[in-house]
Amino acid sequence: MLTRRLAAALLAAVTAGTALVGCTSGSEESRCAADGSVVTCEPGQRSKTPKVSGELLTGGGYDISRDRGQVVVVNFWGSWCAPCRAEADDLEDTYQATKGSGVSFLGINVQDSKDKALAFEEGRVTYPSIFDPASRQALNFDIPPNTTPATVVLDREGRIAVVIRRAVTRDELRPIVEKIAAESPAPNGAR
Repeated sequence: MLTRRLAAALLAAVTAGTALVGCTSGSEESRCAADGSVVTCEPGQRSKTPKVSGELLTGGGYDISRDRGQVVVVNFWGSWCAPCRAEADDLEDTYQATKGSGVSFLGINVQDSKDKALAFEEGRVTYPSIFDPASRQALNFDIPPNTTPATVVLDREGRIAVVIRRAVTRDELRPIVEKIAAESPAPNGAR
């Protein structure tokens, strides 16, 4: 009996926590502008980013706090995902075009095997990816696995500015990233 109550309490806590994450959940979404599968939050409407950390596909660890002061573009992808393959070049092109403005990119590989994920990335992208086969990071962002690919743009304060719940193109993504980057200057020493 105690185990069931504990499980129910944990489930309720996780559900409540997930509903508060991002600018696209629950009451937060109503404060942001939605245009189909793209939700844009103005600075006063933005929610803090959930904790993002984990093992990188290429080894070592990553914690998003290391990129504080940067605009961070987080892309959820899988090697099994045809739209992810279609958007990979556009993501890499946008990364290369904006990294000098204090913009970082992070991939989060979901529901995949490490070998397939590494093979997918080879020759496609140069920015790091967290290996997240259980999709924990995606769920922290309120990105269900069935909405892969998805891209989240974080402002320099670590708040969720834009969520795109479909594949992106460079023509769409680059102006979004540049607009968020222009809101405040990159700190000295920005990459």
